[in-house]
Amino acid sequence: MPSTEPTIDEIDLRILNSLLEDATRSHKAIGKLVHLTGQAVGARIRKLQDMGIIEGYTLRWNPEKLGLMISAFIIVFLQSTEAHQSLQKYIQRTDWITEAHRVSGEGCYWLRAQAASTEALTAFLDELLQYGNYKISISIGKLK
Repeated sequence: MPSTEPTIDEIDLRILNSLLEDATRSHKAIGKLVHLTGQAVGARIRKLQDMGIIEGYTLRWNPEKLGLMISAFIIVFLQSTEAHQSLQKYIQRTDWITEAHRVSGEGCYWLRAQAASTEALTAFLDELLQYGNYKISISIGKLK
């Protein structure tokens, strides 16, 4: 049975790669790279968004420039199965947490957190204890 899902072509992939390199590029600038008008590029980008291929846009930032000198990776081991929903709500409202993943394997959640000081990180970890135990690793240098 033939698929009714819209497909993407080589031009769509080139547009996607261009956005992955620099999401601030204008449709006109991308159009020059793929030999389309800016309007045609915009239509293709909307199609990629409608298909769920492009889910949103983000930016890279330097937390150290804002005084967030500590980058920590935390594995959370929940104390009960009922803690999932409350931890997920906590994650959404906590600025310290910059990335969160529910995982299989070791632990239940992997978190990435930024803190200005060891005291601030300790306060955050104390709050985290209401949901379960954790294991933490501190970044000593970012490679990529």
